[in-house]
Amino acid sequence: MAMTTNADGSKVDVVPPFAEHDKLGPLGGKRSLIDDEAELRRVLVAEFQAAADAAREAAGNAERSAAKAVHDYRKALRRARAVLTLLGDALAKSERKAIYRALREARRALGTARDHAVAPETVKHLPLGETEQETAAAIVRAASEAMPASAEIKQLLAEGAARAAAQVEALEAALPQTVAWSAVERGVSETYRRARRARKDAKRSRRAFHSWRRRSKELSYQLDLLSGYAGLRVAELSREIDGVTDTQGPAVDLIMLRDFVRTHAGSAAPDAVDNLIAGIEAQVDDLIADSRKAGRTAFSKKPRRFARRLTKAVRRDLAPVVVPDEVD
Repeated sequence: MAMTTNADGSKVDVVPPFAEHDKLGPLGGKRSLIDDEAELRRVLVAEFQAAADAAREAAGNAERSAAKAVHDYRKALRRARAVLTLLGDALAKSERKAIYRALREARRALGTARDHAVAPETVKHLPLGETEQETAAAIVRAASEAMPASAEIKQLLAEGAARAAAQVEALEAALPQTVAWSAVERGVSETYRRARRARKDAKRSRRAFHSWRRRSKELSYQLDLLSGYAGLRVAELSREIDGVTDTQGPAVDLIMLRDFVRTHAGSAAPDAVDNLIAGIEAQVDDLIADSRKAGRTAFSKKPRRFARRLTKAVRRDLAPVVVPDEVD
């Protein structure tokens, strides 16, 4: 505790300022999410609410940029799902599945709009021969006719955001009054387990690679959330997973583009389409191999061991800071 001197010469204690990232008070003064089950429940419900609010905000921005609104909306719903997974063990199975289903359907409703927004940019940065580039550009132009109308996108965003908001009330009603840290630890362990298994399967399956990407993003959101209420050690763990997700994005976009080309090839010459897809496939193979290699260390641990590492990091981050006595 610091001391200061009043005008009359008397001494008073002053609470020192604390870092802006410390959401819950001075260093050493945070409420432990591990030991305070009511606080843990409050934090996780608040984070779920924040994700639903972000989806609503994104829907409200559709007039300025539909593409950005769709991206931000889908990202918000992915974060809501990540929070829900942390609470999974604290919910009845039927309640958990109902909320999952509502979030999934709200997100998937904008999948087509997302593909149409991403495809042109992906083609623009795709290293292809001149003929393949021309074929890809022609397919993207032709596909624009199938792009959902602006009014339809706005309506889907508004409906999905409202549906997400309703899940906050459903979650509040379904949760017990306290949530044990063990439930969160199992939620992280399960997300990590599914991501780890998908990484292994991705050696032979594009679908598994996409699943690895989704689970990795959810794990990243979970760790980022927890780091905000813990500290630097959990943040470091979060950055390890973030580094892996950064390598996955380009491959996922190319997989989407391949399916987009197959769906909208239309009257394009079959040989030209086959050559374009072959060019995309070759690059996808290389990117998947590189991404799997980059994720080897991060996903090398057993799920329970990873979860225990997280718990240890949280405990160390939340441990009171011991200030040495001043020496005269």
